[in-house]
Formats: sequence, C-alpha cells, structure tokens
Amino acid sequence: MGLPSYVVSEPGGCLLTIKAQPRARSTAFAGMHGGALKIRIASPPVDGAANEALVEFLADFLGCGRRQVSVARGATSPHKVVRIVGMDATTVAARLGAGGA
Repeated sequence: MGLPSYVVSEPGGCLLTIKAQPRARSTAFAGMHGGALKIRIASPPVDGAANEALVEFLADFLGCGRRQVSVARGATSPHKVVRIVGMDATTVAARLGAGGA
C-alpha cells in the first residue's frame, strides 16, 4: 500500500502535512488542498487555540494520546506539519483513509 502524499514516515512515527482553516463552523476533514490534508478548525487562530484544537482533533480521531501529537512546523501558518509519535505512517494513513479523511 502506498502512502498518501500528506503522510511521511520518520523514525518513531510519522509527519502529516496539513492545511488548516481556522474559524470554521465545525472541526472536520475537508479533503485535500494541494499535497496537504485540509482540516477545518472551529477555533480561532488566537493564542494557539486553533493549534490546540487541531492536535486534540487528530489525537481523538487517530485514537492516540494527546501527547503523541504535536505541531512540528507552521505554528503561526495555515500550512503545518504535525508529528505523530508512536504510530507508523501506514497505520495513520489507514485510519485517516478509513475515516473518510
């Protein structure tokens, strides 16, 4: 199984390329945007609220601990790289694909 373009394997986990859209009506997956997975975030991009909501959403969706998910790059940008620790890229891609992401 090939990995989607937005999932990259790394030692101990994987990286997700995300295009975040803050201040949406609800937090949900919104398809693809270029080579990134687009996620609408209900929280505003103020004081890290949108990043926190993104991390919590992904942790809940993937069924992992909140501490396993972090914003690795792009904390102040809508284009982000999110690190998932303790889950391999194939598992993450399968869960995202099964959930309609």
